[in-house]
Amino acid sequence: MLSKTERRAKRGAVIRALSGNILEVYDYGTYGYFAVFLSSAFFPTRSAFLSLMLTLLTFGVAAFARPFGAIILGSYMDRKGRRAGLLLTLMLMSIGSLALAATPTYAAIGLAAPLLVVAGRLIQGFAFGVESGGVNVYLAEISTPGHRGFYIAWQNASQGLAVILAAGVGMALAATMSNQQMMSWGWRVPFVLGCVVIPVLFWLRRSLDETEVFLKSRHPQRTREVLRVLIGHWQVLSFAIGLWLLETTGFYLTTIYTPTFGSQVLHLAPLGNLFITSCAGLSLFVVTLFGGALSDRFGNWPLVFIPSLLMLITAFPAYFWLAGSPSFVGLLLAELWLSSLVALYSGGVVPLIAEIMPDTVKTTGMAIVISIGSGLIGSFTPAIATLLIQLTRNRAAPALWLTLIAVVALGAALAVKRFVPADSLQEAAI
Repeated sequence: MLSKTERRAKRGAVIRALSGNILEVYDYGTYGYFAVFLSSAFFPTRSAFLSLMLTLLTFGVAAFARPFGAIILGSYMDRKGRRAGLLLTLMLMSIGSLALAATPTYAAIGLAAPLLVVAGRLIQGFAFGVESGGVNVYLAEISTPGHRGFYIAWQNASQGLAVILAAGVGMALAATMSNQQMMSWGWRVPFVLGCVVIPVLFWLRRSLDETEVFLKSRHPQRTREVLRVLIGHWQVLSFAIGLWLLETTGFYLTTIYTPTFGSQVLHLAPLGNLFITSCAGLSLFVVTLFGGALSDRFGNWPLVFIPSLLMLITAFPAYFWLAGSPSFVGLLLAELWLSSLVALYSGGVVPLIAEIMPDTVKTTGMAIVISIGSGLIGSFTPAIATLLIQLTRNRAAPALWLTLIAVVALGAALAVKRFVPADSLQEAAI
């Protein structure tokens, strides 16, 4: 039983660890919510669709740097410590945030503008390659016995808070600025606000303590030693990536893409779309923590299998119904349902992946899983959804992508159940 002082220290460690993670998702959310304005500022073409696609593809371009960040920064964190790695990722993320806030428009500096935006996204992607994985491992290592799932759930739950924050800023701007003001300079405001809090985030992370688990464990001495261990566990990595795809695809579809989908596809009011996104963020925050607590009580397997099966069964009917009768209430109900399933799934899948990773390379392993799942595939979800709608002329087409990913996740879950040793799985509370 922890004393009051120990509980306070644990809460402080969780908050400090999550600070950079919130900045990461805030930046991602802001980019997605203001994609239409960014397309005009940095990627102007004669086709609104092409400009939007270029903007969304640039959103996903960070994916190509994430695996490098996962290997290089993940190895650094496994060798030098969780605290040192989390400080380094925050510094790199800050550079990417400043690039988005300060880059002049295409009208001012021509082709240099989109190139600078792409460079900023690549730097962010390099840092993001290990940020989420590093935070997950840190939370797992400071967790108390029997509460690992709940501790780890805070990482994904904090993404819900970041979504609420980014959407809240967007709603405030949409309510107080004209469309012309937003097109001219208003879209910069949320990025500038993100930069303003960076010094506070550095102050918070500098006070992080190293985990006892890391201090007492054997660490690999070289990056190639880390890679050798991971290659030896390629099956586990493959299963973990398959599991992670549903978490990240569902997150991007129900939060990042919602304002664009509501405005550009369903032709609903932008302010209402941002409010719905905030509600989805709140759902992610609350239900993820609930899911983490359930995983501690009943094990990870039910929290992985049941939500992914429900996603497979209900995703297309929900979007088909919504596409046939677009409305504020319809979009709200659909997003709340799907985001709740994503959150429950997250409550089980994150601790499951953390537990099946080899101990000596746990950060790098988690980082590679997240960087490939979230980066190379998940972060292109807005662009894939937009392209599917264009190709099929069907507004429900994004559900096809989500349904396919649900099939992959179910297959990966069954593979983990069959091939990963039982003592690696948390089947009951410990």
